[in-house]
Amino acid sequence: MESLNHELKELLISLGATVVGFADVSMVVKGDIAHLKKAVSIGLNRRLTDRTIEILEDLQKVVTLFLRKRGFRYLAIPPDSSKRSDKFISRLYGLFTHKIAATCSGLGWIGRNGLFINPQYGPRLSLATVLTDAPFEPGSPIEKGLCGSCFLCVRYCPANAINEKDWSIDRPYEELVDIKRCEEYRRSRKTISGKPNCGLCINICPFGRKILKEVYVCQNTG
Repeated sequence: MESLNHELKELLISLGATVVGFADVSMVVKGDIAHLKKAVSIGLNRRLTDRTIEILEDLQKVVTLFLRKRGFRYLAIPPDSSKRSDKFISRLYGLFTHKIAATCSGLGWIGRNGLFINPQYGPRLSLATVLTDAPFEPGSPIEKGLCGSCFLCVRYCPANAINEKDWSIDRPYEELVDIKRCEEYRRSRKTISGKPNCGLCINICPFGRKILKEVYVCQNTG
C-alpha cells in the first residue's frame, strides 16, 4: 500500500528522521515473531545530534502509535545501545538486526568494514526498526556490497581487523571483520565517555563525505 508508506515516511521525515525504508523480512523472521513479515527501517544521521538514541526511540513510538491506531501488530526493536541492556527485547538481536531491515528495504548495504553503508550518508547512520504485519509496499532489497574498488577501510584499519571480502545477502556481515581483534585494539586506546575509541573505518569511508562536509560548514558558520 504505497499510500500507507508515503503517509508514515512523510511523518517520520518531518519529525527528524534522515531516511526511512520499508522491507519484506518474511524470509528472516522466525518463531514467535514470524507473523511480523514487514519492517519499518529508520535511520538518523548521528552527526546531527548528540541525542541520537533518544530521537530514534521517539520516532519508533511515532511508528507504533501510527500502527496501533490502524489495528496492525508491531514490535519495536530498540536502537543498538540496547544490545547490552537487560531488557527482554535485547535478546532479539541475535535473531534480527537493524542491518537486515535496512538492506532489505533498499536503504544501503553492508560495507567491507561490517558497517551499514547508505550511498548518501555512508556509515554515519544509526538505525532502529519496527517489525509489523502492516501491508507496507517493500522497497527493492540490496543483496550485495557496493563498495566497488574502494579498500580504504581495509588498508588503514589500525587493528588489521578488516579483510577484503565483499558482503552479500548469503554471507553474514560478521565474517567481514575480526571482531575480537577490533575490540582488543579499541580497548587499548584512550576511552571517550567511558567507551572504547577508534572509528577510523567510519571516518575514512568516502560515502557520505559530502554530507559530512555540509554538516561541518553549517555547524561552524551558523
